[in-house]
Amino acid sequence: MVFEDLREIQRQFGYLPADQLRSLATKIDVPLSRLHSVASFYPHFRLSPPPKIDVRVCQDMSCHLRGACELRADLDSAFPQVEKTDVRVGGVSCLGRCDEAPAVAINDHIYSSANRERVMEMVGGALAGGHLPHPARVRRGDKCASDPYANAAGARYAAVRNVVTSRDWNSAFTTLKASGLRGLGGAGFPTESKWQLVRQAAGTEKYVVCNADESEPGTFKDRFILTHLPHLVIEGMILAGVLTGARTGILYIRHEYEEQEEILRDEIGRCREQGLIGKNILGSEFAFELETFVSPGGYICGEESALLEAIEGKRAEPRNKPPFPVQQGLWNKPTVINNVETFANVPSILIRGVDFYKAQGTGGCAGLKFVGVSGDVVRPGVYEVPMGTPVSELIFKYAGGLPDGKKLKGFAPSGPSSGYLPASMADVRLDFKSLADAGSMLGSGALVVCAEDTCMLDMALNSTRFFRNESCGKCVPCRVGSQKMVDLLTAWAAGEGSASDMALIDELSDALRLTSICGLGQVVPAPISSVLRHFRSEVDAHLTQRKCPSGICAASKRQQKIPATPARLA
Repeated sequence: MVFEDLREIQRQFGYLPADQLRSLATKIDVPLSRLHSVASFYPHFRLSPPPKIDVRVCQDMSCHLRGACELRADLDSAFPQVEKTDVRVGGVSCLGRCDEAPAVAINDHIYSSANRERVMEMVGGALAGGHLPHPARVRRGDKCASDPYANAAGARYAAVRNVVTSRDWNSAFTTLKASGLRGLGGAGFPTESKWQLVRQAAGTEKYVVCNADESEPGTFKDRFILTHLPHLVIEGMILAGVLTGARTGILYIRHEYEEQEEILRDEIGRCREQGLIGKNILGSEFAFELETFVSPGGYICGEESALLEAIEGKRAEPRNKPPFPVQQGLWNKPTVINNVETFANVPSILIRGVDFYKAQGTGGCAGLKFVGVSGDVVRPGVYEVPMGTPVSELIFKYAGGLPDGKKLKGFAPSGPSSGYLPASMADVRLDFKSLADAGSMLGSGALVVCAEDTCMLDMALNSTRFFRNESCGKCVPCRVGSQKMVDLLTAWAAGEGSASDMALIDELSDALRLTSICGLGQVVPAPISSVLRHFRSEVDAHLTQRKCPSGICAASKRQQKIPATPARLA
């Protein structure tokens, strides 16, 4: 409960005063040093008084492509006469609104499709004593092809009812295994295998955890699923509990998703009323309690073991592996951890069967895939497509192609972790094997599109800055290596690098991949490695000709005197 206590103090004072931390440490019998280390770790908490108006412009990938740097520079110049105690303009890591970029957070209220005039109007109104407008709510009601209850809402949770009534665990596991369902949050581990390991683990205390902390730039499809298909996510978690013997489920959601948290709380309440959650599920001997856990912030919380540390009230620092969560997870008990989309697929597979599920894919792939498309496209958004759909089809058919008749230069199949591929590879299919063969990955399904006037070195630097900013700081390779990588790429973008830096980039990349504790440090080299592989001439122009072919680096407003957000723990 430490986070709820900290949130309550911050709600009351606007930040965490030192005397309040001392009082809380005494109240909960925790050393002040430990409480301070937790409070100082998470970006959601403030240890000093904030300004009256705190404006934070999202600076990552999709917002970067949509003019966030120019917007931040405009806002910086718009308030020169205002005391910094009144208005402060800064940057912030991805807010999960990539489809409506650029996004801005004002006093923790998130606004999409922001522009200078709108932000200044809101700030001016707040300075005059008014209230900030409530962010627009998402329109609900969209039907999704993956929802087996789309045309029969009254039949929801049939998969749970069937399993509890029949007690045919073997059939359920056999169906999941035959479907080939893999984790859809990035790692791609077979779902049935993970659940079986937890089921077979010794002991009666086990947990089910849903990772809804999508914080990687370009990733927002889980927000869509939680909005439109909360019942499938919750049913998937209940099924995991019944099939593995876990009696407690925790849905870990990022704090920027307030609307989705409300939707989930309402759905959980309905499930409780219907006897689907509680001590005796549907009158049986099975018990399953489910609650939401609101993240105190930080991209590192998306790493499964760091997420568990956060739930336990600690700093979200990744654990060494092994042991893995299926052996020693939450509170060192066997734990199933899957992401939102994985849980949402389970009810459909058990209701419709393996043949139906496999028929939804294309090119030999199974199932449907939610993909968030953002960046330089006409219609950014979440699209539900057959697994195996070519990237080009998503860009030009679903997302309407590029604006203003621009040509495609490159794309990231799944945010910065996947690196960048050139336009010549746009026909690659969105599936695990095809993207792995292309030197990338399916990841979480976050397609970010770059037009012909994009500087790919600039994009690599933007992505590397994100990883630097979000490093938890636990291991030296990631903490120091990500900063060194940013320093090198910043010099390259300014035309101050040299060809001799290439050897250092290679050495640094190997060290990060091989010695970082978790996946964050291991993928820090991905953006620049992919740009060097596919867009080498652009990099060489910066190093040998001291110019940016796209006219962005050093000469563009994207780079003019915009202070870099410091590394959180470097």
